[in-house]
Amino acid sequence: MSAGVVTEPHGIPVPSPARAALPRLPRPVPLWWRDVSGALAWGLVLFVVGLWVAGGGLTAFGTTGDAMTTLGRLAGLLSSVLILIQVLLMARIPMVEQAWGQDELARVHRVVGFTSFSLMLAHIGLVIVGYAAGTSLGVVGTFVDQVLHSPGMLLALAGTVALVMVVATSIRKARARLRYESWHLLHLYAYLGAGLALPHQLWTGQDFRSSAVATVFWWGLYAATLAAVLVFRLALPAVRSARHRLVVADVVAESPTVTSVVITGRALERLPARAGQFFQWRFLDGPGSSRAKPFSLSAAPDGRSLRLTGEAVGPGSGRLRSLRPGTKVLLEGPYGRLHAGTKVRQRSVLIGAGIGITPLRALLEELPAGPDETVLIYRVGSTEDIVLADELVELARSKGARVVAVVGHRAPDRDSWLPAQLGHLGDAEALLRIVPDVAQRDVFVCGNPAWMRSVMGAARAAGVPEQALHSERFSY
Repeated sequence: MSAGVVTEPHGIPVPSPARAALPRLPRPVPLWWRDVSGALAWGLVLFVVGLWVAGGGLTAFGTTGDAMTTLGRLAGLLSSVLILIQVLLMARIPMVEQAWGQDELARVHRVVGFTSFSLMLAHIGLVIVGYAAGTSLGVVGTFVDQVLHSPGMLLALAGTVALVMVVATSIRKARARLRYESWHLLHLYAYLGAGLALPHQLWTGQDFRSSAVATVFWWGLYAATLAAVLVFRLALPAVRSARHRLVVADVVAESPTVTSVVITGRALERLPARAGQFFQWRFLDGPGSSRAKPFSLSAAPDGRSLRLTGEAVGPGSGRLRSLRPGTKVLLEGPYGRLHAGTKVRQRSVLIGAGIGITPLRALLEELPAGPDETVLIYRVGSTEDIVLADELVELARSKGARVVAVVGHRAPDRDSWLPAQLGHLGDAEALLRIVPDVAQRDVFVCGNPAWMRSVMGAARAAGVPEQALHSERFSY
């Protein structure tokens, strides 16, 4: 393949290899579950405001100190409920995760997290200033007095420190300096922060004990959040890993930097996974085995094995090459909405860059065959960067699909999904030249975030509606 656009024409369809114990494809979660879960979250926030009003919040503005304290109470209540919503968003509740997808959940989780953190700081500042207005200790003295003498405040301070660490490492510049495994481990301190704040809220928070309704609500919400984390983040992955007894069966070097790992186990046809989805994987081969790493399936599940393909870009992905057959594997998932169950159109366009081609290769395997039913666009910097080329060509022939390789390095001064040598074309114009009817197709996109934004912008400009755009980021 040379620089520019190269097309693999339709070939003669060949039968796909026979497979045993084909998995039953899980039924896709309808999008209206997204609206339901969003409405429930807003309902929780409004109910908390209602409890504050019912507890006399609107009548506690007598003095400046009283006004500051009651506004601080409201900020604390809203911060508490948003922290719990934030935890629920990432508790991997299947109906929620499948309705929103990991990309959108991560975005909402980030917005809710920063909002709850800001409200927590406002709560601390307003309450301390309000209390200080009625004493001679001053703001600093009042803060120290509250920490040392109010029930649960030392634990709350420790929880606040844990949340500060989580937020600080979630800022984009700080996050870019951390390995995924380190960031993921630090992020778990959000659970610790929320848990340490609970005693303070229950012992000293009058809004938590103002009525039986308030007490039942807050205890119930904390209990439900804890149950969701224990069931879906801990118990379900443990049960699935124990049931399927996964082990590494083969390790294949696809290129000097790209490795495929084939994993086998028991009753894999019962694993509710679809082509294009990803798992969090733990390989129990020594140091680092406690840290999970996300990898997409690079082949459609066949009921006998799972395959992932990763590029060595860090310690987690770099150790794939050193895995040995027989290594035990733990998994969490499947996650993501980059699968055929989300389709709203008959025909599809798959657009991937670099290692982002791997879930699209799996998705191509599951999509229905037919002349020009599917177009696969593969963006690479050079021909040496092409991954799974033979498999893509063979799959395209068996499916009657069309593969288009867009080859060449990007222009450093242009935010585009195209290479520099195609700079005379607009992003949407180039997409329409490759797929003139793209507006009548589903578009699946996977690659690095900046490149994906360009692709999805081009797709929108070409007339693709939002419900027909599906994406998965390879970042955290």
